[in-house]
Amino acid sequence: MKYFDVAIVGTGLGGLATALKLNPNLRVALITKSQILSGASPWAQGGIAAMVGTPDTVESHISDTCIAGDGLCDVAAVRHVVENSSDALDWLQAQGVPFTPDPDDPNEPHMTREGGHSMRRIAHVADHTGASIQEALIKKLEGRTNIEVFEQHMAVDLIIGDSPKRCQGLYVLNMDSDEVVTINASHVVLASGGAGKVYLYTTAPDGASGDGIAMAWRAGCRVSNMEFTQFHPTCLFHPHAKSFLISEAVRGEGGLLKLPDGHRFMLDHDERAELAPRDVVARAIDAEIKRHGIDCVYLDITHKDADFLREHFPMIHDRCLELGIDITKDPIPVVPAAHYTCGGVVVDDKGRTDVPGLHCIGEASCTGLHGANRLASNSLLECLVYAESAANFINNEPPASPPSARDWDESKVRDADEMVVIANNWEEMRRFMWNYMGIVRTDRRLSRAATRIDLLEEEIHHHYSNFRVSKNLLEMRNLLTCAKLMVQSARLRRESRGIHFSTDTPDTSPVALPTVLTPLP
Repeated sequence: MKYFDVAIVGTGLGGLATALKLNPNLRVALITKSQILSGASPWAQGGIAAMVGTPDTVESHISDTCIAGDGLCDVAAVRHVVENSSDALDWLQAQGVPFTPDPDDPNEPHMTREGGHSMRRIAHVADHTGASIQEALIKKLEGRTNIEVFEQHMAVDLIIGDSPKRCQGLYVLNMDSDEVVTINASHVVLASGGAGKVYLYTTAPDGASGDGIAMAWRAGCRVSNMEFTQFHPTCLFHPHAKSFLISEAVRGEGGLLKLPDGHRFMLDHDERAELAPRDVVARAIDAEIKRHGIDCVYLDITHKDADFLREHFPMIHDRCLELGIDITKDPIPVVPAAHYTCGGVVVDDKGRTDVPGLHCIGEASCTGLHGANRLASNSLLECLVYAESAANFINNEPPASPPSARDWDESKVRDADEMVVIANNWEEMRRFMWNYMGIVRTDRRLSRAATRIDLLEEEIHHHYSNFRVSKNLLEMRNLLTCAKLMVQSARLRRESRGIHFSTDTPDTSPVALPTVLTPLP
């Protein structure tokens, strides 16, 4: 049993920023089920949206965000994030993040443009912004003796006290020893990312199994807008690419989407063409692939200077070249893939959930910023702003007496005998979620998905109740919980809005309302 003031689940940007912003006299546990440089943040190629000087304005960034969110954004949350964007960017620069400089003013970061933005406001480090930010923040952890990092440790469940109801810590599986550790903490911060691995095709990292969302739901927290999974329009289509993402910035810098015959098709779907929001572009690509019976479409930026492409997109250039695609000469084959969970655990402007002592930030949360569709490069910004808000709240809380939670009991369970069952269930779930809860949905498909989820839940509950826990079992359990919440939310939304499109209810309602699910007591 271990005691901390704050336990943070996840070492992406949200988790690392929160840890660094907490008072150095607080004992902090930083928990990751892989290595510290893991999660979705290092995969972020594009950058961080921030309002820096003219001609950009706070109101313009707010407007772009709300337009992309298709009327469902919480305007107060959007304003809170956008108004703090410059401070967030300044903080990253102070941590040593080497943003690509503006060629006209080397003291300022270069700003690129991405889909849905009305102007250039994306600060970036070439095309590997997330990884560069992570590396800078991890370096800042050195010497912070108050922060203990637990690698290869996976959160199992939260510990909730009854009187008063408050989060007292969590159980964590040490994957090196197969032992479950009890971590007592006065505050728990879930920065554990989204649930992209619920889908067969995704740009999300392997650990994106919705752990924080599922644990918070089981602990009694509301979730909202789980029907809105954003599909990134341009995932590299290649058998050995492993869902490699082609950044939004490629289109922002002039990349054109074309059919195999060279026809530029986005103008047939939206006047904003390649710079339309992601949901519009993803549906257009999906429609063209199905209409023509082709495997992929092509993103062509060969008309730009070769040196410019190598300078601005070095990671994309090198990875494609490894696979025999020279982006200076060849169009890039792309397909849509599940990319970002826009809904999540309901939180306030300080990242607080419905359970006292429990915070949630980043992709696992639902702040109201993204609405029905996330605007490109707002996600890293959201992590930073809510890390600041949550850390400030915790820093100003009066010291609490250390909680004393009950230890993990596995006296009535045994070793699993058929792990192949979990593997088969995982494959089945990801496939039917892609087919039934994908880019285009119908009532019948959603009903089929709900039926399959109920059957798989019975099997996984049996395993969880009778066998010792493992990483695969825990991830499957959490993904099924998230899948169920997604399908329930989609069935409740009797309209098409943003990312959620149903052929049975294709119109958009005049009033935009969030889908909020409340767990049974």
